[in-house]
Amino acid sequence: MSARKSYRIACIPGDGIGKEVIPAGQQVLQALAASQDGLRFEFQSFGWGGDWYREHGEMMPADGLEALRGMDAILFGSAGDPDIPDHVTLWGLRLKICQGFDQYANVRPTRILPGIDAPLKRCAPADLDWVIVRENSEGEYAGVGGRAHQGHPIEVATDVSMMTRAGVERIMRYAFRLAQARPRKLLTVVTKSNAQRHAMVMWDEIAVQVSREFPDVKWDKELVDACTARMVNRPASLDTLVATNLHADILSDLAAALAGSLGIAPTGNIDPERRYPSMFEPIHGSAFDIMGKGLANPVGTFWSCVMLLEHLGERAAAQRLMQAIEAVTADSRLHTRDLGGRAGTAEVTAAVIHRLHPR
Repeated sequence: MSARKSYRIACIPGDGIGKEVIPAGQQVLQALAASQDGLRFEFQSFGWGGDWYREHGEMMPADGLEALRGMDAILFGSAGDPDIPDHVTLWGLRLKICQGFDQYANVRPTRILPGIDAPLKRCAPADLDWVIVRENSEGEYAGVGGRAHQGHPIEVATDVSMMTRAGVERIMRYAFRLAQARPRKLLTVVTKSNAQRHAMVMWDEIAVQVSREFPDVKWDKELVDACTARMVNRPASLDTLVATNLHADILSDLAAALAGSLGIAPTGNIDPERRYPSMFEPIHGSAFDIMGKGLANPVGTFWSCVMLLEHLGERAAAQRLMQAIEAVTADSRLHTRDLGGRAGTAEVTAAVIHRLHPR
């Protein structure tokens, strides 16, 4: 029998339905390890989020990053609580981890899974197979700005988008490299340099410079507003996209909706240099309206687990899990409410686990 390889995974359910889908993801990874020789996971759960904030006045401990630093990967649920301002939950937990560990590449694959009734009726499933690369460390979410004279007629508030040459170069190089590895070798650089005439012009210029390192990659440039129309009207013309922090945040939600539901979409917050653990999460929110009802779609979490496995180099295990996910989505009886079905979180989880059992 081969030696078992063990990975330490931090589980941070966060808020809302994150507390339901992350345990489901843990169950699926455990089932995968049990059915595949040489694979083992050690999970450590961290109860950070809204409940932690109510007790401690912070979304995560000040030394929380140190607790995560030795992990091989992080599985994250969601951040958001109706009783806590959104900027507090986001900056106090998710962004604190992303920026603290310099997870500068946010990667969001999107495609229409088997059995999903996607909104684009003129689109064949093969026409929508994208990966959106989001700059994840600066730009519109750099946190630069402030407020003054609050409550007075002269009140002023600023949020400054900060882009650095180093930050833009590394995300462009990552996106070109990813496009180069995909069959079509096609990249679309999303911009808004017609209106944002300083940072976005630099963004465009750096794209041209980096493109020279990848002569086999065909690339084009698209304004972000035009890109939304292109995603709807000409999905087959897109493959890999790279965009700023804010632009990609918006485009990836549109992409998930066009693929059928935000409930099925995954994300990887990647440190490509592997100095720190990378973090994987479904893109859906905390969805307090269905919290505790067993209605949450765990597929986005399961697909995020696939990305986690790929990042760890466990490609065979990742492929097995993706095949199990696709077998479940192909069965309309196992669709959750967001996909027009009646199945619950536990039912979908059990179905995926069943398909992972050795025959």
